[in-house]
Amino acid sequence: MAERTGINKAVAIVYDEKESAAPKVVASGKGTIAEKIIATAKEAGIHIQEDANLVEILSKVPLGEEIPVELYQTVAEILAFVYQVNEKFKDKLGKPTS
Repeated sequence: MAERTGINKAVAIVYDEKESAAPKVVASGKGTIAEKIIATAKEAGIHIQEDANLVEILSKVPLGEEIPVELYQTVAEILAFVYQVNEKFKDKLGKPTS
């Protein structure tokens, strides 16, 4: 999942329950770097969530580090939404069109 505020800042997080207990920050930047993070996410079909406050906090987390406990609930809600969207999209792809 990539987070962004306009094009000024972007943070990408990933969650692999086999590797860690919480999502980790895997990319973070502003300006041109933020644009690259967002473009890469779009190319990969990764959901982009816009939340200026969340990206501001996540941008302070060092790369490779897990998100702070205080953000678990917020990020869990976003991930749940992303999983729902992905499932609906898979269902639509799996059904024949008329």
